[in-house]
Amino acid sequence: MSANPSPVVSRLAPTPSGYLHLGNAVNFVLTWLLVRRAHGTLHLRIDDLDRARLRPAYLDNIFRTIEWLGLDYDQGPSGPEDFERSYSQQHRLAEYQQLLDKLRAVPGLLYACRCSRTDILRASHNGLYPGTCRQQHVSFDIPETAWRAHVPLTLRIAFTDLWQGQIEVPLAQNLGDFVVRKKDGTAAYQIGSIADDVRLGTTLIVRGLDLLPSTAAQLWLAAQVPATAAFSTTRFVHHPLLPAANGQKLSKSQQQVLDRGIMGEATTPQPVYAAVARLLELPEPAGQSLAALQEAFAMSGLLPLSGTTGNTQIQKHKPPGTVG
Repeated sequence: MSANPSPVVSRLAPTPSGYLHLGNAVNFVLTWLLVRRAHGTLHLRIDDLDRARLRPAYLDNIFRTIEWLGLDYDQGPSGPEDFERSYSQQHRLAEYQQLLDKLRAVPGLLYACRCSRTDILRASHNGLYPGTCRQQHVSFDIPETAWRAHVPLTLRIAFTDLWQGQIEVPLAQNLGDFVVRKKDGTAAYQIGSIADDVRLGTTLIVRGLDLLPSTAAQLWLAAQVPATAAFSTTRFVHHPLLPAANGQKLSKSQQQVLDRGIMGEATTPQPVYAAVARLLELPEPAGQSLAALQEAFAMSGLLPLSGTTGNTQIQKHKPPGTVG
């Protein structure tokens, strides 16, 4: 007799750094469809480590957009005040630092970096960090230093994606030696995301294809220490991106002054449902309402979760000079 599949636990994980656009809304609806079909648990987990870009209007927009879309979630803040009081990542900085300290204890995994953004742009031919400080043995304790992960040039992270199939990401070519702790001493996105997902017991992550390198980085980092090793069993759905009207990637960082996101563009959420239906190649009537979309998705059999588990090949970090 086969074991019961693990319960589906997922999350909506927006950043309050701009007004939510069509791509964000499509991701929310797709995540909701998958979790509700599986009778799973859905968290609202807002990533606010980058407080410099947070604006109260952006934070409020997250809650208003979820309500506008007709979605619900099982765990998380009820509104901006509840978020700031009980759910902000600022309350978990010590937890992130503990993970950083565990990673720092892995020989050769992290190193300190004094380079500025200008230094990197001057020295890099592709925008990736060229490893300037890798062999300089900069002290981790010097103020205004970032911590970077030493990514082996040959490292490739392979895993099975529920939408894309078998994936292999050459991490060094995609992210280089990425930052895990910023110069101001706070954890970077990858660390906060790993720690939060492990704490929530997340078993399913739905992301756009642009976040494939981040998924690979998180899988690799999480495998380095026992406290986060369970992250390797996470199932992933990386869906295609929706382009903006000019053909470019939709991005909150590129929003214009008068742009208020998807709620400012559409009078009703129906265009979002229609976009999800097109993405899933469901019949056109499925995009008329959330109820119609949910019914059509449930009957489609697309992206089945039952019987699937994480299938990830992760290389444990080897210090420089290690054979094998």
